[in-house]
Amino acid sequence: MNKINYQKELDKIIEEIKSEGACPKLMLHSCCAPCSSYVLEYLNKYFDITVYYFNPNISPEGEFEKRFEEQKRLIKELPVKTDVKLIKGAYDYEEFLDAVKGYEECREGGERCFKCYRLRLEKTARYAADEGFDYFCTTLSISPLKNSEKINEIGYSLEKEYGVKWLPSDFKKKEGYKRSIELSREYNLYRQNYCGCVYSKFDREEKYE
Repeated sequence: MNKINYQKELDKIIEEIKSEGACPKLMLHSCCAPCSSYVLEYLNKYFDITVYYFNPNISPEGEFEKRFEEQKRLIKELPVKTDVKLIKGAYDYEEFLDAVKGYEECREGGERCFKCYRLRLEKTARYAADEGFDYFCTTLSISPLKNSEKINEIGYSLEKEYGVKWLPSDFKKKEGYKRSIELSREYNLYRQNYCGCVYSKFDREEKYE
């Protein structure tokens, strides 16, 4: 079976939006400022964006707050066509631990991470549906370490469950990841060296011991 090119799927949606002269409301889940930088630069031309910073996986709480402050600063400083709004999700690390219970020993990038994707995407989809957004999406697919196919698979399943459209993406395409690095340098953004959870931190430390 041929893999879906999610960037091409996104291109089709954007062309439709441009032809209609519309500006749909997008609830964009963001994991951090660096990952959102290119995505905001790219999508703000076509969508009315609200960034939803919901990341109970991040540990410790000080790291969660530091990444949120950088997200807030980037939104304030990044030139955009339409003002970007920001919502801070509640921090509850136990919520993350419950979501990945039984998968603690999984390798980084495996089933434990998929449970984490779903936790954050489901909360985003529910919020988007409750508030009448047209689409929901996440910045997660910009990372070369994240499974874009699984992210989109989860997104489409939540679209059916919550009745709000999933915006397909693979933001690392079109040199999106490279551009995020450039923007991070330009805005002097704090770039952490691990995904966020204690498991990813341990994995990172083991690789560079």
